[in-house]
Parts: sequence; structure tokens; C-alpha cells
Amino acid sequence: MSNSSSTVPRERLAQVWDVLANVQHNKSGVKLVAAPLRFVGFWTAVALPFLYLPLLHGGLESNELSVFVALVAVNAVALVVGHNYGR
Repeated sequence: MSNSSSTVPRERLAQVWDVLANVQHNKSGVKLVAAPLRFVGFWTAVALPFLYLPLLHGGLESNELSVFVALVAVNAVALVVGHNYGR
């Protein structure tokens, strides 16, 4: 009986180590994906305001208002995503 109880913690410990290894592997994968996303988010946030100018120059009609609101929303998301770029 003592043999069976001592093998269970070893198996459980091996499972925990496997989970931790996967988490560590996933973190490195997230870091690999996060850097390009921050880059794109930052430069999108920089470039999008130039698209506001033609819309605002001609005045906002009802159909252009929805495009303007969508651009502002996309710009806000890009600001959040690209916030830590270059730090």
C-alpha cells in the first residue's frame, strides 16, 4: 500500500512539471507574436489620424459619420495594442 501512494505523487509531480513547461513555452510564443503586434499597433495608431483629415475637411455626412467613428475605434484599439512598443 505504501508503494502505490508513493508513486502517485511522483506521477502527479511529473504532470505538474509538464504543465509548467507548456506554460513557459506558451509565454515565449506569446512574446514572439506580441512584438510584431505592438509594432503594427503603434504605427497604425500613428498613421490613422491622417485618414481623419479628408473626412473632416469635407464635413461629416450621415454615412461618413459611421466611417469616422469606426476609424476612431480602430485607432483606440491600435493605441492600446501598440502602447508598449519601443520600451
